[in-house]
Amino acid sequence: MNDDAMDLRARNRQATREAISHSALRLAIEQGPHGLAMVRVHDIATAAGVSPRTYNNYFSSREEAICSFQADQSRRVGQALRSRPAGEPLDQAVIAAVVELYTDPEPDKAGLRMIMSTPALEGEALKAFSMAEGPLAEAIAARTGADLSRDLFPAVTAAAVAGAIRVAGRRWLEPGNTDAFAAILRRALSCVLPAGPAEDQRDR
Repeated sequence: MNDDAMDLRARNRQATREAISHSALRLAIEQGPHGLAMVRVHDIATAAGVSPRTYNNYFSSREEAICSFQADQSRRVGQALRSRPAGEPLDQAVIAAVVELYTDPEPDKAGLRMIMSTPALEGEALKAFSMAEGPLAEAIAARTGADLSRDLFPAVTAAAVAGAIRVAGRRWLEPGNTDAFAAILRRALSCVLPAGPAEDQRDR
């Protein structure tokens, strides 16, 4: 199989994955506050235009299907940082990479509220956000010259960034909030990313 055919196959698989996830979340929202328990695999598959067998090839649970967008974003955080200009200060690079990744497009507010107000989904989302930590720590280490086996800075910073994303999401969903998610996310990240030369932020 040539590269073009492999790329097309990967894109088709990703499109199917996204269609299933979108359908699962929409059905849960339509059912109301306790909608997750009322959504069946057959309903999700039908809404996505696939068979239940195809659904099972992609996801092992409704929770995983609904939170797959967050998981896919998290897997891309490290690459997003690696794509920033080499001379950009670490704090600025991380903030720019994360804000662009998580706010273009802006999250579906109804969907995020559903996820964060349903314990089973919130737990799955926590797992999804945690997926960002490893790739992001590796990208931070590569950018700062840190040794992942010895320096705590990359891993601790990556964990703090993942936490800041979750906190920003909760703040964005608070009643009466009128700020854009990008603005809140930028403020949250600024709390955990110290400005200054990278060498001053690493273990001594």
